[in-house]
Amino acid sequence: MAICSGLPAPCSLLLATLLLLIVQAQSVTRHYDFNVQMANVTRLCGTKSIVTVNGEYPGPALVAREGDRVVVRVTNRVAHNVTLHWHGIRQLRTGWADGPAYVTQCPIQTGQSYVYDFTGTAQRGTLWAHTGAVVRQALRTGGAPNISDAFTINGLPGPLYNCSAKDTFKMKVEPGKTYMLRLVNAALNDELFFSVANHTLTVVEVDAVYVKPFTVKTLIISPGQTTNVLLTAKPFYPKANFYMSAAPYSTIRPGTFDNSTVAGIIEYQKPGSPSVASFDKDLPLFKPVLPRFNDTGFVTNFTSKLRSLATPRYPAAVPQSVDKRFFFTVGLGTLPCPAKTTCQGPTNKTQFAAAMNNVSLVLPSTALLQSHFTGMSRGVYGSNFPVTPLLKFNYTGAPPNNTNVAKGTKLLVLPFNASVELVMQDTSILGFESHPLHLHGFNFFVVGQGFGNYDAVNDPAKFNLVDPVERNTVGVPAGGWVAIRFLADNPGNYSLVQVALE
Repeated sequence: MAICSGLPAPCSLLLATLLLLIVQAQSVTRHYDFNVQMANVTRLCGTKSIVTVNGEYPGPALVAREGDRVVVRVTNRVAHNVTLHWHGIRQLRTGWADGPAYVTQCPIQTGQSYVYDFTGTAQRGTLWAHTGAVVRQALRTGGAPNISDAFTINGLPGPLYNCSAKDTFKMKVEPGKTYMLRLVNAALNDELFFSVANHTLTVVEVDAVYVKPFTVKTLIISPGQTTNVLLTAKPFYPKANFYMSAAPYSTIRPGTFDNSTVAGIIEYQKPGSPSVASFDKDLPLFKPVLPRFNDTGFVTNFTSKLRSLATPRYPAAVPQSVDKRFFFTVGLGTLPCPAKTTCQGPTNKTQFAAAMNNVSLVLPSTALLQSHFTGMSRGVYGSNFPVTPLLKFNYTGAPPNNTNVAKGTKLLVLPFNASVELVMQDTSILGFESHPLHLHGFNFFVVGQGFGNYDAVNDPAKFNLVDPVERNTVGVPAGGWVAIRFLADNPGNYSLVQVALE
């Protein structure tokens, strides 16, 4: 079940999304052919052309078993360059198959093909892939991404939006049975609450890693994250239908966001009826009560419940000692508009820019991995990314007057097998905001998080080094910080990216 932000305003692109399901069994090689192509989709009273894989939106599901070799030939049949990023796949010794354009590969040009060849290793559950299409309008104008017209569940906006009652995802269940829901937040820039009316959800896996099961009425999922939950149907026919709903969590101040709700429907098979249930509009339809859009307390409480299994079969290999420590500020800053132009940033002379440690990434014209492999990296990138902010200030206090950021293609070099601790700190520059961060090529353990400025003296004593959750994407709390640890055991060029922006 892909929850995604659908039908963006004109001039932006909708990303094609795929599900990759990994289970355990004997290994084989699985071959797939993907055509990235445009297709017309009619939703919300209109028709738009969107990027799809094999004409499907969301894209086709891939089912692979742990240890399987997956070979995917991707052919670009759209008018702009694309890549396919396998979000969360470790890519052990296959970094060239990760997918980010100009990082691990040059983009696939129109009419050309590229073969992704990798093995699923030590991962079980749900991951996903997406095309590397660019949000063109935001990059051209320097403004924030457009507010979408609707969220969708599996590409369907549902009955709460105009002209959409017929485009509603419906899940048919039988009384007493248990179902696994595979949730993917494929929205561009929105963390989402998710709930099913009058039912509970048991969380069993996040980002293809098992967790200690716990049961909730509502969960939170950030852009790029995946979550598997178990839903047990009511023991008897309830004579009712039930909404499954998702709505955004947002702390953006100032700023705007898509404050709407998407809904699908859970409908029960009636005893004695045909095996395929038909929707009975005369039955009561119950709606879940979702948290308020800015309920940070709920989000903090939910994330604190996530714990690795930490069993002999599925251990939590948390680095107990640290070889390299880094501190990154993350957030927005500004860049001047190009000469003789105006922008839609904080002023008409500036544009928004995502930055870490005050550096906004400039993509090179040659893929980083290629330039490193061929020994021709001079002039392509520098190995001088700052390990701490160049200018220290009260990160969660009054913002500084100067919001300008530097630009550059700067990398951080890690020794092989080094144990790494990284603290990521939100700042008040241009307002507090929760930032989803995704680390390519690695899983990491979320050992600590909090609000305010990180205290390097006192906060590490509170770190969980026993059973912290292991994942590949984490949200930096608005006005707070998060600490992760991982082992740099996967050679290659990998990026730490802010999911929504770069």
